[in-house]
Amino acid sequence: MILKNLSLVNYKNFDSKRFSFDSKINCFVGPNGVGKTNVLDAIYHLSFGKGYFNPVSSQNIKHNEDFFLIDGLYEKANRDEKIVVSLKRNQKKIIKRNAKVYERFSDHVGFLPLVIISPADRDLIIEGSQTRRKFIDNVISQSDKAYLQTLIKYNKVIVQRNSLLKYFAQNGTHNQDSLEVYNFQLNELGHVIFDKRNAFLKTFIPIFKARYKSISNNNETVTINYKSDLFDNDLNTLLSNTIAKDKALQYTSVGIHKDDLNLEIENYPIKRFGSQGQQKSFLIALKLAQFDFIKTQSGVNPILLLDDVFDKLDEHRVSQIIKLVNDKNFGQLFISDTHHERTENAIKSVHQSYKIFDL
Repeated sequence: MILKNLSLVNYKNFDSKRFSFDSKINCFVGPNGVGKTNVLDAIYHLSFGKGYFNPVSSQNIKHNEDFFLIDGLYEKANRDEKIVVSLKRNQKKIIKRNAKVYERFSDHVGFLPLVIISPADRDLIIEGSQTRRKFIDNVISQSDKAYLQTLIKYNKVIVQRNSLLKYFAQNGTHNQDSLEVYNFQLNELGHVIFDKRNAFLKTFIPIFKARYKSISNNNETVTINYKSDLFDNDLNTLLSNTIAKDKALQYTSVGIHKDDLNLEIENYPIKRFGSQGQQKSFLIALKLAQFDFIKTQSGVNPILLLDDVFDKLDEHRVSQIIKLVNDKNFGQLFISDTHHERTENAIKSVHQSYKIFDL
């Protein structure tokens, strides 16, 4: 699968821009602020229907304009696929595949597999559990549509149950029958999600460990531990046991929406005990393991986006990534960097076809 052409209209800092890409390596070079990362974000937008760096789509419309449009022409399984994402202010976003509008954006997720490596990935280590849950869900959803639909349903029921808890608090009332309806639904949906997350991590963690070893070039022990309330009891029982707490808090305090990943090095949290270099290696290993997993599940080489990696990584780690992407198992690669000469020297060592776009 490759992205052949990309057109942007009123997207972020671009008024109108068109690119024709190489099938292997494409580099966007220029000083900070010219829009290198914005091009990568547009490519991400075509795969997921939202931006990676700012998921609030209306904020991606160029200032003083009324709409944006992203138009991508792909080649997948020997046929052309035209994907268009557009948004007018105060209207609903539209995603089209070959001129046909998607009724549900979730139906598009996974059609164009993609992995991004960015300095923003550090949020996986330093931010709260929601960021790590999103990472798991993103990886699984690209190859399992049923999982994504179950997750969407679960989140809707959580919103409904939380609204009911707020209603109880505001009106000094309680209706156990109404609550049980939501508890039943959450139990059914939650265990499906829990089982799939658990199964995914059992497959994913060995891949991640192998990637970390190849990148870090040392013998440190790293691991990921899955933390979930459902290891302790079934969700229906947990919801029953925490009803007093939930009524006081006015939201649902247990469930798979509280799941987390413990990211560890030598059995200690990498957030507190990992060096900057170790944290970078950990994150790159996570993303390359994501690439491996999605490729295995989908049978397609995901597009790989590398945002600003040359500035943020030392020479050893950059060379390791370049060696990895020189492997025939990788597909199309998009890189952003601030220095033309540094970028060209790095990619020449790969002996693959490439294009450099000076922005």
